[in-house]
Amino acid sequence: MSDEAGAHGKIIRESGKLSLLTMVSRVLGLVREMTRASLMGTSSLAEAFSIAFATPNLFRRLFAENTMSVAFIPTMRSYFDKDDQGATEEFLSATFSMLSYLVCAVVAAGVVSAAFIARLYASVAEQGIVVDAAEAGVLMRVMFPFLALVSIAAFLQGILNAHGVFGPSGYAPILFNLAFILVPLAIGDAAGNPARAMALGVVVGGLLQALCQVPAVVRLGARFRFVSPVRALSNPGMRRVMRLLAPTIIGTAAYELNSLVSVALANASGAATSLSLSIRLQELILGVFVASIATVLLPELSGLGSAADAPVFVRRLVRSLETALLVTIPMSVFSIIQRVDIVTLVYKRGAFDDASVALTAEAFLFHSVGLACIGANRILAPAFYARGIAKLPTLAGVASVAVNVGLSLALAPFMGGAGIALALSLAAAVNMAILLAMLLGLGLPGMGQALLGAGWYALRLLAFSCLAAVPVILIRRPLADLLADSGSTLVSSGLPFGLGALLFGAVGVALLAAVRDPVAGSLVSSFIRRKTPRP
Repeated sequence: MSDEAGAHGKIIRESGKLSLLTMVSRVLGLVREMTRASLMGTSSLAEAFSIAFATPNLFRRLFAENTMSVAFIPTMRSYFDKDDQGATEEFLSATFSMLSYLVCAVVAAGVVSAAFIARLYASVAEQGIVVDAAEAGVLMRVMFPFLALVSIAAFLQGILNAHGVFGPSGYAPILFNLAFILVPLAIGDAAGNPARAMALGVVVGGLLQALCQVPAVVRLGARFRFVSPVRALSNPGMRRVMRLLAPTIIGTAAYELNSLVSVALANASGAATSLSLSIRLQELILGVFVASIATVLLPELSGLGSAADAPVFVRRLVRSLETALLVTIPMSVFSIIQRVDIVTLVYKRGAFDDASVALTAEAFLFHSVGLACIGANRILAPAFYARGIAKLPTLAGVASVAVNVGLSLALAPFMGGAGIALALSLAAAVNMAILLAMLLGLGLPGMGQALLGAGWYALRLLAFSCLAAVPVILIRRPLADLLADSGSTLVSSGLPFGLGALLFGAVGVALLAAVRDPVAGSLVSSFIRRKTPRP
């Protein structure tokens, strides 16, 4: 058990290091959105940028995120374990070549059809909602090359993660966000408007994401080159990647179709920007720690594929799930009660007025409801990919997409962007329930009891979080009324938020300490434990 505890401690420590970099990236991401909100608010120009970025971002998830997590990293890990340099080079060359061919074809098609796609978005807008389809088409053409750059960056990241190197995975998003912030400031009005300047920043950021990982890949000695499509497809590793990826493409296509429907519905109700800003806040919470655990967990679980390793696999998976719940459940409750102060502090400046705050805070309320479920899904899905099972999480994803689309269509007409946010949270809960049922169906020893324990742990965290929220709710309104005439957002919203966060955290930590919470204790000890040589 000591070796297992050490392995879990390694996962947490590596996640912690990546989390620090991710925290910087997410904070810069918020600065990026603050800059965007300040320059454009929730205007028609901001809506044009939101819908223009949505389409290349759709394909980014397909060619970059899903390809690497579902298929490439587990396959690369198997080559790494065999220590066959020639076979590894052939596999990398095949993967790099096929990825490049596919992405370049999609980029070319996207640039050509950008105006048509933008008009499709505009065609579903409700009467009275202004959609600048021409500007959206221009922005889309500028940003589509970002897809090629970020796909190469994801390929390089996959190589590094499979070898247990996670640092550049944290540096790359930081550089992307810096480019997004600084490029518009550097070129000013030369681009024509703030949206075009930001679009150029997106492309520069994608380039920096790829370039910053090259030195680390070179140090590993990883080599690859272009090969013909026939040679690439004949590679056994590439065929395995395609087998793993094929069902996921279906699930991703369904998921991204859902995203497009959500963006179209949000654009029709004038809420595309508020939803985008709300999701950015949600991703700050998820990305700082949950995404870091998932990134480190996948290569670790990929090495536990045999039947003899099944109990260790179960324990590491469930402990990682509990660690994610320890973060997401309290943050979900706190975000719900402090949503207005959070949105005001982060975004309210320039063109982002009280109406924009209300619209975004309403969306953030319903996004926060599903925070723990989304976090759990990001831990559970890699468990299937690590064991070479891509079909099951794909089926769960397709089912949740159907729920999301149906609920979005039903709720958006009378709830607007809030209904779309609520639909996403409910669909995440459905996805989590299906993944849990499928994990039980794998028949791994001890999985049922371990997941039941995680369920009880989640309920205890929810109870503790609600108790910690009570004093925050009691002091928030009197404090807000007292500071309402201060004339400073930092005072009127910052002080209630800061004091509320301190009070919520103090009560929560006291409750965890009182029951000697083992997950919190393990988390703390993993970070403070120093490596000592074994005798």
